[in-house]
Amino acid sequence: MNIEQARFNMIEQQIRPWEVLDPNVLDLLFVVKREDFAPAAYRNLAFADMELPIGQGQVMLAPRVEARLTQELGLKKTDKVLEIGTGSGYMAALMAARAEHVVTVECRPELAEMAKTNLGNAGIGNVTVETGCGANGWASRGPYDAIVLSGSVSSVPESILKQLRVGGRLAVVVGEAPVMEAQLITCTADGVYNTVNLFETVIPALDGGTSKESFSF
Repeated sequence: MNIEQARFNMIEQQIRPWEVLDPNVLDLLFVVKREDFAPAAYRNLAFADMELPIGQGQVMLAPRVEARLTQELGLKKTDKVLEIGTGSGYMAALMAARAEHVVTVECRPELAEMAKTNLGNAGIGNVTVETGCGANGWASRGPYDAIVLSGSVSSVPESILKQLRVGGRLAVVVGEAPVMEAQLITCTADGVYNTVNLFETVIPALDGGTSKESFSF
């Protein structure tokens, strides 16, 4: 397989049609090597429009979903970011290229170690991988300028929203299969949030579930 041709085809045929047009994000997809974060058995499928198994019953999200969420967060070089659900570390790697620092939380120790290895091999030094349950966020390192949940939730835990700075953004997929929607929630003032619906999709539920304390829009 011609890796670079496959990468180009992924961007042109999957990513752009999904309204990912920010040149900085498109450039990232060339720079951050997705295949290096995929399990060896699925390396040849790293650019396919599908979720890839990474072990422990977890998956890498489809490339178009990861790219679109990265774009919508509008990350800046001064941003501190929280990712809940590390997986292979690929999404953290994408965001780390645009942010000052990324804290990513993985509840499965084996996946956390895999992500650390992948990130280290990629030479990415501004990501901290934490092992634990991030279903209610990771307050000890907050507040954050941006938060992304790599799994869906039936409702957004208020505890996570409270970890956003004013001006901070949360990218999250909300709902239950077969009806889910990606949302961008912005903290416009202390305790005040604005929600924009981005696109419909279905992704696996966030490992660890959600808190009973949730935010109603």
